[in-house]
Amino acid sequence: MASEDERHYLFGYLEERFGIPEDLFKEYLLFRRKQSWQLIKSVPLVSTAAQLKVIKVGLRAFQKVGSFVKPTTRMIHLFGCKATRAILEIDEEQLAILQSGKELPVDMAIDKGYVILTRKGKRVLGLGFFINGRVRSQISRKELRKAMLLY
Repeated sequence: MASEDERHYLFGYLEERFGIPEDLFKEYLLFRRKQSWQLIKSVPLVSTAAQLKVIKVGLRAFQKVGSFVKPTTRMIHLFGCKATRAILEIDEEQLAILQSGKELPVDMAIDKGYVILTRKGKRVLGLGFFINGRVRSQISRKELRKAMLLY
């Protein structure tokens, strides 16, 4: 099981970067495996099994990518609707640009790092990476094609 320091580091990052409240995850257990972390809802039987060596459990929630911690697409799909910061709403034309593999020029007053890509308000598509005034998609081309079909 992840330590309290790791929990605070990861969930504090979500709160600081995206505005997703850290206390939203108080009823979840967090397990670390190498450079990734899995999330699972805390229920009595899971706590009993927490003493075992974990190979794979729950939702893969985070992974270490270079010097950054990257929330997984599934994690952002589930909890990104709670975000209040680092959100980029994109239109159909911008979605097509990302789908073609190109970067979007954007004006955002944030530090380099991950941003939540949304469509039409709060529909969360996944993540982009913001650096030097540009965003590149972190969403698989397959997922981007699906999003294109919806609009």
